[in-house]
Amino acid sequence: MSERKVINKYYPPNFDPSKIERRRKSKDKDVIKLQTVRLMTPFSMKCYNCGEYIYKGKKFNARKESTGERYLGIAVIRFHIRCTRCASEITFKTDPKNADYVAERGAARNFEPWRDPSIQDETEEQRLDRLELEQQEQQQQLLDQSDTMAELEAKVVDAKREMEIADALDDLQTRNAIADHINPDHALELARQKAELEQKHLQDQQDEETARLAF
Repeated sequence: MSERKVINKYYPPNFDPSKIERRRKSKDKDVIKLQTVRLMTPFSMKCYNCGEYIYKGKKFNARKESTGERYLGIAVIRFHIRCTRCASEITFKTDPKNADYVAERGAARNFEPWRDPSIQDETEEQRLDRLELEQQEQQQQLLDQSDTMAELEAKVVDAKREMEIADALDDLQTRNAIADHINPDHALELARQKAELEQKHLQDQQDEETARLAF
């Protein structure tokens, strides 16, 4: 396969190397070099120029730029992408306050029914109050769940106790029924016969011992 690899390039007879534009390094220090990153669009959007819809999760080679803005020490980053249809520039930036992204220029974010528009315009104090209220509601839900579990455990214990009482009552009723079916005279007769058999057996043992001593 190595003989197929092209090493030399063909130059036509009218080739003029002086006409080739050479890339020169810019000496302007104010030029900001944007870092190229690979990302997916964080939300679906519509291009202002051509009306193209760009769905959420589409991959782009974007240019990353620092805006210089900060929120609670977190830097806000701006991203530049190109429309897939008309190649117009679209920019959006991060929103650390709401843990989201904001469409800035070139496209509009599509309507999302699960987003609450009242939360976007709230102040810092309102946001803290809302988070505190949500935390209290979560704690109250946990307390309610714990109370429900305690009630359920108590019901299980009561049901187990009732089952044990019912089993003991059934056992007692069974014994009473057996005792009711026994005739007292018959029981005395059995006891008398048992005593006579024991006495006869004892007398036989004494007679055998006497005969053994005699002979």
